[in-house]
Amino acid sequence: MGDQASGEPLLEFLEVMRRLRAECAWKGEQTHRSLARYLLEETHETLEAIDTGDAAHLREELGDLLLQVYFHAVIAEETGEFTIDDVATDVTAKMRRRNPHVFAPTEDSPVAAADINDVWEQIKAAEKQRESVTDGIPPTLPALLYADKVLDRLGRAGSAPAPAGDGLGDRLLALVAEARETGVDPEQALRDAVRRLL
Repeated sequence: MGDQASGEPLLEFLEVMRRLRAECAWKGEQTHRSLARYLLEETHETLEAIDTGDAAHLREELGDLLLQVYFHAVIAEETGEFTIDDVATDVTAKMRRRNPHVFAPTEDSPVAAADINDVWEQIKAAEKQRESVTDGIPPTLPALLYADKVLDRLGRAGSAPAPAGDGLGDRLLALVAEARETGVDPEQALRDAVRRLL
């Protein structure tokens, strides 16, 4: 295993991406929009690696996913939008804000494990200033994950209707609601079931 604290490989990779952007004709032509499909593909390949349990495969796919993050950051750097340091600074600040039980603990108000997600969602909602409880849920998510997220948000707002109707979609939605009640991730449960067929 490499030096976990040096950060040098990340700096070297940033320089590699800058050079590729400047000297590779194909990479120089890419935009955030043209790269979107590759980000999606690499995300799915990473999920596949997680499902297989192969650590070497996961390591490789995480590298490909990291490449996408750095590629977008280098494009943004060129246009003056933001840098990879801005990305890291923002997400570090977000993690500190959204995890007060770790970064700003108080002895008189410890956060129980079961409440951590509720605290996260409360802080996130305050930051986002959403007009609707479902704002910010990408409709392009896989259908089971999308249903799970919507039901979660509606439930937190106290307005989750029970799925009704006999249509296939209604029955699928009812299964997602059942999975939520039993603490099962419906997306992963279906992925696991399909994998058992292979």
